[in-house]
Amino acid sequence: MVVADAGGKGRKQGSVAKAVSGQGENTLGITVKKSDDFVEWYNQVVLKAGLADYAPIRGFMVMRPNGYAIWERIQRHFDKVIEGHGVENAYFPLLIPKSFFEKEAEHAQGFEPELAWVESRQGEGAGEAEERLAIRPTSETIMYDSYAKWVRSWRDLPLRINQWCNVLRWEVKQTKLFLRTREFLWQEGHCVYATKEECDREVRMILDDYRDLVQDLLAIPVVAGQKTKSETFAGALYTTTIEALMPDGRALQMGTSHNLGQGFASAFGIRFTDEQKKEQLPWQSSWGFSTRLIGAIVMVHGDDKGLVLPPRVAKRKIVVVPIVFEDSREKVLKKAREIGKALSEHGAFVDDRDNYNPGWKYNEWELKGVPLRIEVGPKDVEKGHVVVVRRDTGAKEFVKDKDIAGRIPQLLEEMHKAMFAKAKKFLDDSTAEAKSEEEFSKLVAQRKMVLAQFCCLPECEQKLKEKTGITSRCIPFNVKGAGSKCIFCGEKAESKALFAKAY
Repeated sequence: MVVADAGGKGRKQGSVAKAVSGQGENTLGITVKKSDDFVEWYNQVVLKAGLADYAPIRGFMVMRPNGYAIWERIQRHFDKVIEGHGVENAYFPLLIPKSFFEKEAEHAQGFEPELAWVESRQGEGAGEAEERLAIRPTSETIMYDSYAKWVRSWRDLPLRINQWCNVLRWEVKQTKLFLRTREFLWQEGHCVYATKEECDREVRMILDDYRDLVQDLLAIPVVAGQKTKSETFAGALYTTTIEALMPDGRALQMGTSHNLGQGFASAFGIRFTDEQKKEQLPWQSSWGFSTRLIGAIVMVHGDDKGLVLPPRVAKRKIVVVPIVFEDSREKVLKKAREIGKALSEHGAFVDDRDNYNPGWKYNEWELKGVPLRIEVGPKDVEKGHVVVVRRDTGAKEFVKDKDIAGRIPQLLEEMHKAMFAKAKKFLDDSTAEAKSEEEFSKLVAQRKMVLAQFCCLPECEQKLKEKTGITSRCIPFNVKGAGSKCIFCGEKAESKALFAKAY
């Protein structure tokens, strides 16, 4: 099988990326400051914390166990949420016939530049003209072909299906691990409803679930809103989004929920007979988030020592490090293992390796973001306490043995709340309103996310993007009151919108 992008050209992994990957774990610790070189800092954290690595094919990455463990925690959390809504998981084919994309013109046009085509299938159907197949960039078309067979009556609705899968978009010129890769993992929910009201309600319900997931599990604050027409998903009636701001002043789209209207149903022949025996077109929604959430965790919470994991998403929340001397070896190890066992339900483990000293272990687990470190030495055994160190602040606390079981869960919760509060303060301090285009430019130069009166006309937004590289992120739900004029073109302002450079 040969795969080509829309232009038919293959590419190799860049030498710079290989060089960065090559230094990955040879040097323990981060060699640049987050504030000095954000891009290099990010790459080093991802590589040295064992989250991901570059693949030999440009635009692809390898998710290592530490990174995939985070994704699994996110999956498990969200599966419980959508199960409560009656959403069921399923799986659909990787390959999509060309004719499926052609059924919905706007959708096809939006994704055509990103499609990777299967150019040949050797040994199959020799001499027969076979339809060209693309690797899925998203699954609306392949799923809705099945929906047309499954939906017949109002009794079949609502139909709520989600799939966890990989998708491929042949668009990336420079690989940014977790943030911009040709292949990535995501979930995509696709639902069918009898009425627009039901569809609208669940579009917003899922967006609220995304906001809760990102804030309650990942400790990252977001702004929720609706996309402008220019930024609306190809083929959708409207798109809602949650947007976060990264420390380098760039916005990151964390999840989107779309009302697809009735266009896909019309194109794919999805019909149902209502209670009055009349044939109707249903309404549809789709929604998704991807592994870029892991990149957001790194950027928002990481520091000059490496990764800082929010406790609720960390698989290994507590590392117990015994400080061993020959004359007290057995009693220290015994106490460390007892603590590890007692806290195992909170994700505790004991690092009792003999070939590394305690200081080396401290650095390693700080680099990999383990939320809490418990130090156990001979004096701690004698005094009946341990030393607990928080990864986010480095604060140390002596905890008596009898209080460990109660205090550790409290510390984990305190850490989550403190991490969220810190990130929320950054978001609030980095968001400002501009009353003119000149003020807008100054605020953007200060790495702010800027709120401004906006006409929401596609041509105005396109000019702004070409001139500055800045796009609208959303029209926030919690901001009211449009002014008389758009600050960019002078036309009537439709609403206030948030703007920023974006990943």
